[in-house]
Parts: sequence; structure tokens; C-alpha cells
Amino acid sequence: MTNFKVMVCDDSIFVRKKMRDILAMLGVSNVIEAENGQQAVDKYKSENPTLVFMDIIMPEKDGVEALSEIMAFDGGARVVMASSVGTQKNLKDAIVAGAYDFLQKPIETADIARIVKKAAGNAPRQVSPHI
Repeated sequence: MTNFKVMVCDDSIFVRKKMRDILAMLGVSNVIEAENGQQAVDKYKSENPTLVFMDIIMPEKDGVEALSEIMAFDGGARVVMASSVGTQKNLKDAIVAGAYDFLQKPIETADIARIVKKAAGNAPRQVSPHI
């Protein structure tokens, strides 16, 4: 996991800390943080992370908009969208825009581990467009 770089984008500092702790437990030490969608786009372009975990509902630029911009910049980007209950339409929009996978909040360690393992093994996008 030495060359494995992960970006966590969420407007909640608590969620970013939790994600950082889970990733550290999984052996991922190179973690970048962003507080909103615009920061995520800018940091993606400058840092080129292997994997991105992104909240959907955020200030300045929401996760779906940021995902679309990241995918336009890098069609092979692996962006995992995080969604709370009640945001199914946004989740569908994210999948159409090219999301690599998705997480339902509250985030579980086992789900993060599954996605990190999939991305580390260079697995292709495997989400269903029929959510």
C-alpha cells in the first residue's frame, strides 16, 4: 500500500477523522482530505489519488458535481460516493456520472476494507445502475 493514495472528501471533520483512522488500520498512510467538492476537484488534479471517498451533500460544490468534473479530467478515476438515507436520487445521479462504488452512511469498517481491497487489486467499476 506504499503507492496507494486516498482522498477523503466530506464537510464533516468527524467523518474525515473516522475515515482516516479506518484507512490507517487498513495500512493506508497516504491520505488527503478535502472539505468540499471544489477542494476535491482541485486536490484530485494536483495529487492524483488512487481512490476517492466523497460525500454527496456538501457546500460550495456537491459530490455529484465534483465527481462529474473529476471524471471529465480522468475517466479512470475511482470515486466512491457516500450517501445518507434519503439521498437515493443523488446516488443514482452519481452512478450515472461514473462512481466507482458507493457507501451508505453510517460508514462501516468492513465496507471501507472491501472497497480498498477492490481498488488495490485494480478491479473495474462494479456498481449497479439500477439502484
